[in-house]
Amino acid sequence: MCQINVLLKKKDREEMLMEQVTRLEVLPEGIRIASLFEEPKLVPDVAIREIDFLDGAVILVPARDKK
Repeated sequence: MCQINVLLKKKDREEMLMEQVTRLEVLPEGIRIASLFEEPKLVPDVAIREIDFLDGAVILVPARDKK
């Protein structure tokens, strides 16, 4: 099974939102992430900036910063 970490990048820092994520859904209201051992979490008003398959990380940014 392949799992990935999801981080939120704000300015020059990154905040770990969830480790070992098994599911990521893009919804109109935000992105929902879930893992085997945590309740699903909705992260509102964000966009995917980058997915690094080698390092196993998804980087999210506030939707207004998605450029």
